[in-house]
Amino acid sequence: MDKTQYINREISWLRFNERVLQESQDTRVPLIERLRFLGIFSNNLDEFFKVRYATVKRIVQAGKSGKSVLGGEKAKDLLEEITAIVIRQQEKSIEILREIEEELEREHIHIINETEIQEHQEEFLRNYFIQKVNPMLMTIILDGLTEFPVLKDTAAYLAVKLVLLDTEATDGAENETRYALIEIPKDIDRFIVLPPEGEDHYIIILDDLIRYSLRSIFNMFNLSEISAHMIKITRDAELDIDNDLSKSFIEKISTSVEHRKISDPVRFVYDRAIEADTLNYLKEKMNIQDTDSVIPGGRYHNRRDYMGFPSLGREDLMYEKIRPLPVKDLTMEGSMLVDIARRDYLMYAPYHTFTYVIKFLREAALDPRVRSIKITVYRLANNSQVAAALINAVKNGKQVTVQIELQARFDERANIEYAEQLQAEGVKLIFGVPGLKVHSKICVIEREEAEGVRRYGFISTGNFNESTARVYTDYTLFTADDSLLKELAKVFDFFETTYKVKKYKHLIVSPHYTRERFERLIRKEMANAAAGKEAYIKIKMNSFTSYDMVDLLYEASNAGVKIQLIIRGICCLVPGIPGMSENIEAISIVDKFLEHPRVFIFANNGDPKVFISSADWMTRNLDYRVEVGCPIYQEDIKQELIDTFEISWRDNVKARVFDVEQQNNYRVNTEAPFRSQFEMYDYYRRKLGLKP
Repeated sequence: MDKTQYINREISWLRFNERVLQESQDTRVPLIERLRFLGIFSNNLDEFFKVRYATVKRIVQAGKSGKSVLGGEKAKDLLEEITAIVIRQQEKSIEILREIEEELEREHIHIINETEIQEHQEEFLRNYFIQKVNPMLMTIILDGLTEFPVLKDTAAYLAVKLVLLDTEATDGAENETRYALIEIPKDIDRFIVLPPEGEDHYIIILDDLIRYSLRSIFNMFNLSEISAHMIKITRDAELDIDNDLSKSFIEKISTSVEHRKISDPVRFVYDRAIEADTLNYLKEKMNIQDTDSVIPGGRYHNRRDYMGFPSLGREDLMYEKIRPLPVKDLTMEGSMLVDIARRDYLMYAPYHTFTYVIKFLREAALDPRVRSIKITVYRLANNSQVAAALINAVKNGKQVTVQIELQARFDERANIEYAEQLQAEGVKLIFGVPGLKVHSKICVIEREEAEGVRRYGFISTGNFNESTARVYTDYTLFTADDSLLKELAKVFDFFETTYKVKKYKHLIVSPHYTRERFERLIRKEMANAAAGKEAYIKIKMNSFTSYDMVDLLYEASNAGVKIQLIIRGICCLVPGIPGMSENIEAISIVDKFLEHPRVFIFANNGDPKVFISSADWMTRNLDYRVEVGCPIYQEDIKQELIDTFEISWRDNVKARVFDVEQQNNYRVNTEAPFRSQFEMYDYYRRKLGLKP
């Protein structure tokens, strides 16, 4: 595999996370939002090590090179490259954090540490520690233990060095040194807000309050010195599911999730100011291997907690909250089903309110003529209104079938709990297809009407999750088109009779047809280009890692097809290379909302074909998951999707350009500043007849 032909997916992912880090440095972003982007950067990095780094490490441990699956990179070399990039990014993030803290100071927001506590603040902090923190502390004295304790994945610990004062020792005798670990409690706010003083706000991080209280915690020792430095480990998060036929699928997933707690570590992060003897002691006791990524960091880890940095009432330092809009002509008061019976509607969250999904399900739950509801579930919100509506439907005598994906990464435990709750209420559950994750976002209901049973439903690019719908951009098509809904019903049949492969005329369904259908569409554009007809491809996705599809777009580029790609995350394709990809342009947009939709537009000689889908062009989505792509037949919605793609493509404020150097340069042109997410909201306001 030619390394110059593809960008390695792990390296491309790190470049994506660098774009997130850029947001924390961008002075056009409100100050508290910049701090929260720093938290997102840290959280992303945790997940990267748990999944992607762990996968490459497994290849090394298996004694393989991995070049065929890693874009030409040797796995061992890739681990070293990843570590080097992450160290640079961590250093950059620490520098950015210092800059943000200085700017917060100018805004009268002071983040203080244990050495900066003023006398009049001591009583408040002592009481806070005694009443809220101390009872929650898990403190372990390490000396004398036969086994080193198992550290929790991505939990933060203070590694404490205690130098005991030996009052019995003769002159020159060394004082005894002991070590301890304090786990930073997760159930206490990381940021402790002190009483304000005029316009000044003071915040101390929980770690520093614990440092301030160290001598109180270890008051049973006669201490000469005491110091504490933070450490964190990240464990392999891959699920190893056993083949015990006596266990239910829920039991197998639950056992595998529990096993994560003791899975192999893949990353060890430590405060670069830690004493050498303490660091060596920990690495030896924890059996840190050469294949683990050892990262010197700053004073604080788990900076993901900055995602929850308190607002302090400073709305001027945060993004203005938008009011989600109604979908033009789609009722919020009358019957949605009556409206949808007449025509299709497109919802684009968060510009539109996600309440339409809840209202659709609530109406179906109460409508006496609705007899069944079938839906797929991948990630649900806490206290999910979707789950509540489905339970309500069962209580009203509806047949409710939920395909719930128990292997939705990092949501396994939540989905197990929802599965048990839904099952207890009488919902029929389907636990997926052996060997395939179900990632499709679909719902279909059946309703008895005068002319017979009629189907209604919706197809989405994102999860049915009212929490993420406030920050993720996603399309949802509401439709009563039976040509589509009859095929949606086939997808649900496949879940129950997996040995029968269905045929689809309209929907694009993985794992059997997505790759083949998109290849036909691409080759049709190539044929049109060769015939001198209008030929282009416009694609918006989260990630693009399938080498086969990359090669196909290279072929289309060489055939003269103009290709525009908007890829938020990983992109293994190298655009703009003469003789290979000179007709391909690619950008990434990272901004206020997380760009999540998948939309595909083909010129088709002036009669565009447009699709939305749950699938990125990744091998897993094409071949190892159940995904559903949907053609758009209604002309006004087709035009709306083309319009919104063009709005994103015009971005010259938050768009970064993909190129061979992967420098994440912002797009620069001579046009007036055009920030697509802000323009998108104005576009939908205009559709409603409102002024931007």
